[in-house]
Amino acid sequence: MKLLALDSSGLVASVAVVEDDITVAEYTLNYKKTHSQTLLPMLDELRRMTELDLNSIDAIAVASGPGSFTGLRIGAATAKGLGLALGLPIIPVPTVDALAYNLYGSTKNICPLMDARRNQVYTGLYTFENDTLVTIEPQCAVDIAQISQKINEFGKEVVFLGDGVSVYREKLVELVKVPYDFAPSCCNRQRAACVAALGEVLYQAGITQDAAAFAPDYLRLSQAERERNQKSKGV
Repeated sequence: MKLLALDSSGLVASVAVVEDDITVAEYTLNYKKTHSQTLLPMLDELRRMTELDLNSIDAIAVASGPGSFTGLRIGAATAKGLGLALGLPIIPVPTVDALAYNLYGSTKNICPLMDARRNQVYTGLYTFENDTLVTIEPQCAVDIAQISQKINEFGKEVVFLGDGVSVYREKLVELVKVPYDFAPSCCNRQRAACVAALGEVLYQAGITQDAAAFAPDYLRLSQAERERNQKSKGV
């Protein structure tokens, strides 16, 4: 089975081709450029360097949200365009779940943190049991204090990863009462290879969507939508 995977949900842009249990190629960039500038050129370079025949792909796995509204739209548009052109299904991979998959096999609880602005994080709580990702708390948009309280309630050592760590590190030190650690740089950001690995699990479970019907899962309203709702209520 050969999957093309995309992740543009956060600051990182990442593209990968995974065939069975082998990452054939992965291109990941965490730099000050927009995904509209980087994602398609990265995909084209990966295709060129691996002599990839796009018609050999079985499905497209994409980080489906939550995350940056603009980044998710760019990733979704890219996946939908390729899916429609090639007649391929989309595998919508929850962003936070895929981020947790970076720490496959960890015996600790895993808490991804993505900075969601407005004093919130996109987060969740996970563990691995018998080589399977188990969701303790599903991905959500909450205040850092709320997820810290959940972590304390479970009372198990936890490892944090994601771009929210640098933003809320001092808060975590203050709020988290269980033993904790921070993932190293090699595995603390989004990776398309992890989207592909979890995407294959979802594909085998029959969790796919038609390209025309696929849409990102934002988890919360955009700022423009929130402001419009406030105006309509006279706030």
